[in-house]
Amino acid sequence: MDNSLPPADELVLVDRELAQLEARRTQLLARRAWLVQVLYRPARAATPRWPVTPAAPAADSTPRSAQNVLLTLGGTLLTIAAVAFTLVSWGSMGIGGRAAVLCAVTGAALSAPVVLLRRGLVSTGESVAVLGLVLTVLDAYALHRVALSDTDGLGYAAVASAVLAGAWAAYGSALPRLRVPLPAGVVAAQLPLPLGVLAAGGGATAFAWAALVTAAADGAVVLWTRPLPVRITAGAGAALLGGWALLTGGWLSFSSPWSGAPLLLAGAAVCLYAAWRKPGWAVAVSVVAGLAVVAALGGLLRSAVPGDWAVPGYVLCGLVLASVWRAGVGARLPRGVRTGLTGAGAATVALGLLWALPPVAGGALGPLARTTEVWSGEHTGPGLVAYPATAALVLAVVAAALASVPRLWARCGALALVWALLTALPVAPGLPYAATLALQLLTTAAALWIAVRPAPLTRGLPRPGTTPAASPDARTTAARTTGPTNRPATAATGPSGVSATGPAEPPTSGPSAPGPSAPGPADRPASGPVGTPVADPSAPSAPGPAGQPASGPATSPASGPAGQSAGGSVPPPPSAPPRAPGAGFGAPGTGWMPPRPRPQASAAEPGTVLGWVAYAGGLVSAAGAVALALDVRGATFLALGAVLGLLTGVAVLGTGARRAVSACGAVLAAAGLVFAGAAAAGLEAHWTGLALLLVPAATAAVGATARPVALPVEITGAAVGLSALGLAASRPAFLALVLALGGVIAAATAVRPERRRFASWAAAGLFLLAAWVRLGAWGVTTPEAYTLPVTVPALVVGFLRRRRDPEASSWTAYGPGLAVTLLPSLGAAWTDPEWVRPLVLGVAALVVTLLGARFRLQALLLLGGTVLALDGLHELAPYVVQVVGALPRWLPPALAGLLLLAVGATYEQRLRDARRLRERLARMR
Repeated sequence: MDNSLPPADELVLVDRELAQLEARRTQLLARRAWLVQVLYRPARAATPRWPVTPAAPAADSTPRSAQNVLLTLGGTLLTIAAVAFTLVSWGSMGIGGRAAVLCAVTGAALSAPVVLLRRGLVSTGESVAVLGLVLTVLDAYALHRVALSDTDGLGYAAVASAVLAGAWAAYGSALPRLRVPLPAGVVAAQLPLPLGVLAAGGGATAFAWAALVTAAADGAVVLWTRPLPVRITAGAGAALLGGWALLTGGWLSFSSPWSGAPLLLAGAAVCLYAAWRKPGWAVAVSVVAGLAVVAALGGLLRSAVPGDWAVPGYVLCGLVLASVWRAGVGARLPRGVRTGLTGAGAATVALGLLWALPPVAGGALGPLARTTEVWSGEHTGPGLVAYPATAALVLAVVAAALASVPRLWARCGALALVWALLTALPVAPGLPYAATLALQLLTTAAALWIAVRPAPLTRGLPRPGTTPAASPDARTTAARTTGPTNRPATAATGPSGVSATGPAEPPTSGPSAPGPSAPGPADRPASGPVGTPVADPSAPSAPGPAGQPASGPATSPASGPAGQSAGGSVPPPPSAPPRAPGAGFGAPGTGWMPPRPRPQASAAEPGTVLGWVAYAGGLVSAAGAVALALDVRGATFLALGAVLGLLTGVAVLGTGARRAVSACGAVLAAAGLVFAGAAAAGLEAHWTGLALLLVPAATAAVGATARPVALPVEITGAAVGLSALGLAASRPAFLALVLALGGVIAAATAVRPERRRFASWAAAGLFLLAAWVRLGAWGVTTPEAYTLPVTVPALVVGFLRRRRDPEASSWTAYGPGLAVTLLPSLGAAWTDPEWVRPLVLGVAALVVTLLGARFRLQALLLLGGTVLALDGLHELAPYVVQVVGALPRWLPPALAGLLLLAVGATYEQRLRDARRLRERLARMR
């Protein structure tokens, strides 16, 4: 029988074996290179080529920093001296002396940096140049005071700043090694136009235009100059002046829209051009441009429509601006510009929605702020009657816009806004009470129906895990990164022909001499037939002997033995660190390796997300409808019945957590109906509590069949039962009856196997509490006469149970019988002034405790010990109080401190003791 594999399968097997051998070889080569480095490093360190001189002590400051400090202080002192001379000593000289001094000092200060730069004293030349710039300002000031004192100060300052800006720019261009003159010229260039407008008597609008023009010029400097300090200074000036111009335009859009709109639109155009030319700042600058456009157009619309329509006008402008992302013109805009414009539009729409939210809050939460009595027939009017009715229009328009976007987040937003619209409708128009309640119930029904059946709203949405239609910029990016054959472009290669992800395109078939820039036989993939299976691309690859990345396995036996290399025995130089594993390449014939797949979190289903959004709105509407219906008796029953039916439908037809939450809500609605019925019948509180037991009884019955929601339904029913106990607490007889009926319900629930363990204990506890309350209601002062006849048979039954089943728990066998007597007797002992009962109870508890310790019974040990400790505490409490009163006030804190110190010092031992005690108790039955 021939067991040989087919040629194709055998080829795959051979390739895998070669891949394993190649991977092991590369790992060993990497280890060898590391060992060589470790061995060579100590040898080089042990034989230095020149004597090592001791290091000099570190100075407190470097020479360069000390030089800068000295030059800065010197320049500052000279500047102060020049200013003092100009302002104080100026009048003691004649006109000729003044001119001579200023010209001579200024010329010397501006000429000295030329000589200093030739000698390499750049920092000194910088300081002297700064002094010269300050002197030119003083020259301008002196010229105005002496020769041009009659001219206007603002006009002269504008002209002087323009002249100084040009002179400083020319001076900085002539001496490019000086860093201060060019930025100083940019700073001076910020003043001519604004000062000129002020000198001409221009108002706020003209000043804003001057600031905007100056900011545009600063933007041009940022875009078309190279020195970084100049661009930083111009950018700061553009931000300050442009921001002032846009803020002024925003203010004018309210006071004078037709004056502010051109200013805002011009500022937006400047920002868009800057965003187009500077992609790094495109998003932020485009946001500013978009807000300016909205302010301009919205201001014009606001001036043409009534006051209530102002916000809808701004929202409309925001929607138009946000639509740039999907409009045809958006495909020709850079991605950053479109993102910024869309963000500005979205921010405007969000502000409009905030303006429209008060009616929504009034419709949803208004009924909860009740100012009238329940069932009084009086209705609290809406608190926002005067709010503009256009708020509903804003909600509707934005909801329609979001509904047109085929994205899950947009569909969720549209659904929430539709709910908000329906909730806000009764507020602004002032609908009557019946219409408001009907609309609330209809909103609840619609929301809960969508929560159960969200499929119609998911039409047009992409499925989870699928990629939506690519946007124009995505298609452009894909076209740039792939070639004509849809193959990813290779990474840029280095001098050795190795790219960032692996070696470059391997040479064609034929001999190739290995070298530093040409891969050898072991450094390139062996050519094989197309489609031949290769090794796993994720197999690690390590550096080859010459520092080149080792290739993957050969794909054909015809290519020669894989892994041969002419320099395989030559160790890599110690200075060349080995290349990281995984830097090889995958498929043969390419320099590209596909990225390793990574696990991703599963995306949520659109129907699930939309269902939860609708469900949340439905619950809020249901709560508001019930609160609103409390004004009228009939409306209360109608609303509670409707909510009960709707939530029951969701509990039956829904899925997941919504089903359980709806079932719990239905139980609460049923409890509300029972409570309302009892109140309508005029029943007292204890009778109402008795009637509320119908709810836990019903949930216990429903829990037997409604498996998916049985537990939450029964827990909610138990909570209603606790409220029934609270209502019946005013009458002990009725409280005992309610406890007994609760025990009956728990006992009936214990028939089910999955509830038997907990429900049986609950039933026993309720019956026991009912007996105690009944005894207290009868005024019994000797409970032992009623409890001992129960305890003795219970203990006998428990003893027989333990003989038949030694593994049975002592809590099940003896716990109920002991608790029936010990706990009531303990309560009676705490209120008994005599000493006989506490003594007998203490002796009995001591006996029970000793029996529990002797026979290792947990129930006897814990119950007896607890009762014994509490009984002893009751007896010792008066004496403890007397002793504490006789002690000094400082002694109890001191004793407490000593106790804490002792516990802290032996903390680990106490933990071990507590752990050992817990383990011993756990081993007891």
